[in-house]
This record gives sequence, C-alpha cells and structure tokens, in this order.
Amino acid sequence: MAHLDGRERAAYVQNMFDRIAGRYNLMNRLMTGGQDLKWRRFVVQQARLRPGDRLLDLATGTGDIAFEALKAVPGIQAIGADFSLGMMRVGQKLPLGDQVGWTGGDALNLPFPDNTFEAVTSGYLARNVIDIPRMFAEQLRVLKPGGRIVVLDSSPPKDNLLRPFIELHLRYGIPLLGRLIAGRNGADAYQYLPASTQSFKTPDELAALMRAAGIRSVAYHLFMFGTMAVHWGEKPA
Repeated sequence: MAHLDGRERAAYVQNMFDRIAGRYNLMNRLMTGGQDLKWRRFVVQQARLRPGDRLLDLATGTGDIAFEALKAVPGIQAIGADFSLGMMRVGQKLPLGDQVGWTGGDALNLPFPDNTFEAVTSGYLARNVIDIPRMFAEQLRVLKPGGRIVVLDSSPPKDNLLRPFIELHLRYGIPLLGRLIAGRNGADAYQYLPASTQSFKTPDELAALMRAAGIRSVAYHLFMFGTMAVHWGEKPA
C-alpha cells in the first residue's frame, strides 16, 4: 500500500472498504470501545443542523453519521455519499436506512450543484483522499454561504508517555483484531488503517489546510488520547 499513489491508491482503498463492509461497524465498536458513537454525536452537534436543512455526509460508509443526524434533528434531509457501494449496501439495510439518500460519489468531484447543503460532514475521509485541498474546495462549493463543514478523522499519536502503548495498539492490536473479526478480507485493511493514522496530518496541520482552503472560524477538539479529532468551520457568508 505504501508504494501506491494517485488512482491506484484510490482504487485500493475503494476495494478494501468493499471487502470489509460486513464487519466494519463491529470492528469500529471493538477498536474504540464504543467511543466512536460519542464522536459521531459530537460531529452532529458541531454541524448545527435545524429541521428542514440538507446534510451531505461524505465517506458515509454504512451511514453512522447520517443516522445520528436524523435521530438528533428530525426533519432534515440526509444524503450519504461514498465511493464504496458495498459499505452503502450494508447501511441501506440498517434501521433508518430508508431515510437516507444514498449516492455513489467521488469526494474530489461531487455530483451536486453549488450552494446545495447547510452542512457537510465526513468520517475518516481526509486521510484516504489523494488531494485534501481539492476535497475541501468541493465541500465549500456545494455548501450554502454560512454552511458548516465538520471533519472526523484520526490523528498521529502525540509525543508523550502514552505514545509507545498507542503505537503498539495501532501496529499489532488492531491488525490482530482485524484478522480475528474480519478474516482474510480484513487482514490487510486493518494494517492499512492504523498505518494511515500514523502518517496522517496533525490536528494543527489539518486546521491549517482548512483555513488555506477558505474555511473560516476553524477549530477542533481531540478525543481518545489525542488520536481522534473533530475539526469544524464555516463557508464565508
């Protein structure tokens, strides 16, 4: 995986998520001790949705963030977009699956008109795209003026006393759990996912990219010993 870039990397990631779709939610609960549910609720809070708003949830996967938004703010219109059709097929069968508008989509070339949504959320998208500035430019394009961007993603472990233990978990604990739960299909996936965490942007670096893209009032909050971050900001009005 490390030697891939561009279209080859995108194709690898797409195929990987299709293969692990059936066990993805279970693995998330186990890897995080159920904390990922709290992070997604926080994402929805930062989106500041109101009844009647339109939400675009990118890298929606099985729809966890979209579902949380529908539960928190009844009356919104939730669109879930992902390039992994296998993940979305799993989500369609879950409770509230019939209330999400599912669509295949590339985060670097979104199939939506300008100024369409009041909020754009994403979970674990940024570390998997090949062009982060382009990703943010597309999100700004489809947002209405004053709309909110909220990003949930992993962060490299901080340089502190906990770092060796976190790195052991990333390098050995998660891949082992992936093999046990997801079988052969999950073996390489749960090596890639921890590796992509360690090589991703720091929270400050991602915040700087958001500001450089033209997003205003950028801020973030850290979870799970600093290994998860939720960033948010607004499209200028």
